[in-house]
Amino acid sequence: GAGPTPGSGSGGGGAAGGESWYLALLGLAEHFRTSSPPKVRLCVHCLQAVLPRKPPARMEARTHLQLGSVLYHHTRNGDQARGHLEKAVSPGAGGPIPQFEDVKFEAASLLSELYCQENSVDTAKPLLRKAIQISQQTPYWHCRLLFQLAQLHTLEKDLVSACDLLGVGAEYARVVGSEYTSTKIMNFPLKLQLLLMERKLQEVHPLLTLCGQIVENWQGNPIQKESLRVFFLVLQVTHYLDAGQVKSVKPCLKQLQQCIQTISTLHDDEILPSNPADLFHWLPKEHMCVLVYLVTVMHSMQAGYLEKAQKYTDKALMQLEKLKMLDCSPILSSFQVILLEHIIMCRLVTGHKATALQEISQVCQLCQQSPRLFSNHAAQLHTLLGLYCISVNCMDNAEAQFTTALRLTTHQELWAFIVTNLASVYIREGNRHQELYSLLERINPDHNFPVSSHCLRAAAFYIRGLFSFFQGRYNEAKRFLRETLKMSNAEDLNRLTACSLVLLGHIFYVLGNHRESNNMVVPAMQLASKIPDMSVQLWSSALLRDLNKACGNAMDAHEAAQMHQNFSQQLLQDHIEACSLPEHNLITWTDGPPPVQFQAQNGPTTSLASLL
Repeated sequence: GAGPTPGSGSGGGGAAGGESWYLALLGLAEHFRTSSPPKVRLCVHCLQAVLPRKPPARMEARTHLQLGSVLYHHTRNGDQARGHLEKAVSPGAGGPIPQFEDVKFEAASLLSELYCQENSVDTAKPLLRKAIQISQQTPYWHCRLLFQLAQLHTLEKDLVSACDLLGVGAEYARVVGSEYTSTKIMNFPLKLQLLLMERKLQEVHPLLTLCGQIVENWQGNPIQKESLRVFFLVLQVTHYLDAGQVKSVKPCLKQLQQCIQTISTLHDDEILPSNPADLFHWLPKEHMCVLVYLVTVMHSMQAGYLEKAQKYTDKALMQLEKLKMLDCSPILSSFQVILLEHIIMCRLVTGHKATALQEISQVCQLCQQSPRLFSNHAAQLHTLLGLYCISVNCMDNAEAQFTTALRLTTHQELWAFIVTNLASVYIREGNRHQELYSLLERINPDHNFPVSSHCLRAAAFYIRGLFSFFQGRYNEAKRFLRETLKMSNAEDLNRLTACSLVLLGHIFYVLGNHRESNNMVVPAMQLASKIPDMSVQLWSSALLRDLNKACGNAMDAHEAAQMHQNFSQQLLQDHIEACSLPEHNLITWTDGPPPVQFQAQNGPTTSLASLL
């Protein structure tokens, strides 16, 4: 959750009359911290002024915790933050003072987070284990620390240890009588299974149903119940999206959006739980709100509602900016990077390459601030650069970016996505048959497709169809494209539908079947305008122009030619603008962390991609 405020947690107050100076400094520090924007330097000065006065051990430890927290959340001064947090954690800092342990646990939690940010996971683990060992009398912290260590094991793909810890947490919660936390923690292994059980989807569905029933039947505090429902629905929605089932997910997504609206109308202080273990929340309410925006963006992008994706991205980024002013929790940066990754893909489709490139550069900057964020997103970053390279017709660079991304990823879905796009690069280059056959065999949608994603399998059929078209094997191409259409219609995958329709239209045109070609290209154009997909619009308008010319419809041919001219101009202007940006040099980066500076170029060095 969020970092502690200078007055938060146990043991912060309770100062006697003689300690009024302490309360005054604390109040002043809090005032500076919550100013808009926060006055961090003044807040730190106030807290530092406490230490030379040799306050009691409890106060000293809490001040170190507060200083560590403020420095960690609001500055990049990791060394000083670490120093203060280590003093707050160290056994000599306190002694047997009632509720002093809370300070130690909060500091241990924050310090291990800081270690992970610095990629020192092996230092974080023993610290958390020790804190877990001595926190059994403090239910809230015991649950939270167990959860934190389990998340750490998840990051390292050690799912057995993570599940074991969550089992311990669930049992502990049951013993101390917290049905809420017990239900919550037992649900979490489901997320772990969803991440790595792509080939065992039939086992996931009954588990989802069971968890749904547990949540619905649970009687308790309304905020906790809604929080549990959000947790469960997020799992369900991401499960469907991972499986590329854009239509099937709609009822769950709708429920999730209603649920977050309900939560935002409830107030945290309405009913305080009687059991301390029930204070444990999986995510603060404000973060949940951003998360729901995020999954909505993911859905809109996959389904091809790109204007909706843009609207929700703007809302989420605005909310994130507000939150980051008071709380620099690492999860907020992760949310921001994932949002940008999705909107960048949307921009490339809608013909806004220059904006996409600037947003790729923004992701680089966010990753420069955190080694962990970079190691988690490096493959995605190179994949995005590969997609950008395709859009500006830099095929050699695209190949280098995708090859780098393949080297960096262990995620099956991302691997299949990269391979599919790399195959499209080889098809366009036209002279890479050996590599292409090898790739196509690895993503063969007819047998042993490597992932269970409906969307990626439909895309693999499309790539096969595209390759067959270029080889002049039109009947084979039609078979593959009809498969794509069948799959994309079943799950409302609008972009794949539009691409398949226009390619089928092109095949029928080449075969001289003008009527059938028209039946394909007109709906393709309508769908492409709705998405909007600039490349498909360009392609469709060219095909409509040629079709109408061939059929002697001079007026319609002229109108289509005018449309084609407009799309070409827009794409060309955007192309020139993107290639003129200094960030365009990112396309040559294939090794190590993202470059800090970009050298400005004199102008574009690439020609506009001819689509076919």
